Amino acid sequence: MDAPPRSIKDAAAAALRTLTFDQRMAAGLLALMALLPLLSLVVGGSYLVLVGERVMIFAIAALSLELLIGVGGLVSFGHAAYLGIGAYAAGILASHGFGTLAIALPAALLGSALFALATGAVAVRTRGVYFIMITLAFGQMAFFIGTSLAPYGGDDGLSWPTRTLVLGTRLLKSETAFFYVILLLLAATYVVVSRLVASRFGRVLRGLTDNETRMQAIGFTPYPYRLTAYVIAGTLCGLAGFLLGNQAEFVSPAYMHWQRSGELIIMVLLGGTGTLYGPILGATAFLLLEEMLSRLTEHWKAILGPVLVLVVLFARGGIAGAIEAWRRRRMTPAQLLAAADLLARQVIAEGAMRWRLWSRVLSRRIDWLMQLAKGAAMQAGARRQHLQMTLSRGLTTLRLSAERGIALALARWRRR
Repeated sequence: MDAPPRSIKDAAAAALRTLTFDQRMAAGLLALMALLPLLSLVVGGSYLVLVGERVMIFAIAALSLELLIGVGGLVSFGHAAYLGIGAYAAGILASHGFGTLAIALPAALLGSALFALATGAVAVRTRGVYFIMITLAFGQMAFFIGTSLAPYGGDDGLSWPTRTLVLGTRLLKSETAFFYVILLLLAATYVVVSRLVASRFGRVLRGLTDNETRMQAIGFTPYPYRLTAYVIAGTLCGLAGFLLGNQAEFVSPAYMHWQRSGELIIMVLLGGTGTLYGPILGATAFLLLEEMLSRLTEHWKAILGPVLVLVVLFARGGIAGAIEAWRRRRMTPAQLLAAADLLARQVIAEGAMRWRLWSRVLSRRIDWLMQLAKGAAMQAGARRQHLQMTLSRGLTTLRLSAERGIALALARWRRR
C-alpha cells in the first residue's frame, strides 16, 4: 500500500495527477473565475463580476451545445431557443407570484426538456444540412411565439419583478452570491457532461458520429441515443436561460433569435470541439472580444469576423487545438514567439508572392487593353482618313460638275 501524502500540498499534487489534461484545464479556468469577485474588490465596482456572470452562463450553454456538435455530430442552429424558454418559464412564473427556486427552476428545465423532446423527435431523424435547417426552423418558431406573447411584453420583452427567491430569501440579489451560484452550476454542468461523454452512452454517441453503419451492424440504433443527447443538451441550455433571465432580470424574444444560436456555435468552434474546456474558453474569448471591441467601435463585428477567420485558418481545433499542439511540441515561450514570428513571415511572404503574381497578371491585362485601344484608335484614324478622302473627292467632283454646268449655260446665253 502506498504511503499517504505527507502534506496538503502533496495531496493536491497527487489529486491533480489523477486528472486528465481536459479536467486540469477546466479546473484552472474555474479557479481563475472564482477569483473575479476578489479582484473586483481591489479594482472597485462590480463590472468584472457582471462580465464573469455572463461568461459563465454562456459557457453552460456552449457546453450543452458541445454535447451535440463535438460528441453527437449534430450542428443545431436553433439551440438559443432553450435560452429563451428557460428564461420565459421562470419570468412568467415570477410575474404571477411564483418566482421561487423550487418552482421556477424545475419549470425552466421541464419546459426546455419538453420542447427539445417534441422538436428533437422530428429533427434527429435528419442529418447534415437538413438537421441544421430544421433546427433553425424550430428555433425561429420559438422566437415568433415569444414575440406573440402580448400579455408578457411581446417584442418589448418581460421585466422580472425580482430575481428568483431561494427559500423565501433574496439571496440571488447579492451579485457575489449569484456569481458563486453560477460558478457552482457551471462546474456541475461540466461534471455531468464529462461523465456522459466518458460513459457507455457517450462512447456509443461518438461511435455513431464516426461510423453509423458499423454501430448499426453491431446492434445500436442511432435514433434513441441522438434524441436523448438532444433532450439533455436542450435541458442544460434551459438552465443557462434561467440564469441569464435572473442576471438581467429581463427576458425578450431576442434570446431565441437565430443570431444568438450562431454565436453559441461560434463559441464552441472558437474554443475547440472535441474538448470540454474548449467551450468554456470559447465563451470567455468571444464575450471578452465583444466587450472590448464594442467599446472601440459600434462596428465591432467587422473586426471580430476576420479574427475568427484567422483562428479557423491557423488554429485548427480552435484555441484548445492550439493549446494541444503547443503541449505536444512542448515549446518554450521563446520557441512559441519564434514560431509565431515564422508564421507571420510566411503569411507576409505568401501575400507578397500572390501580390507579385497578381500584379504581373494585371500588368499583362493592362498591356493587352492598351494594345487593343491603340489598334482601335489606328483603325478609327484609318477610317477617318478614308472618309476625309472620300468627302474631298466628292466635293471636287461636285465643284467640277458645277463649273462645267455654269460654262455651258454662259455659252448658250451668248449664242442667243
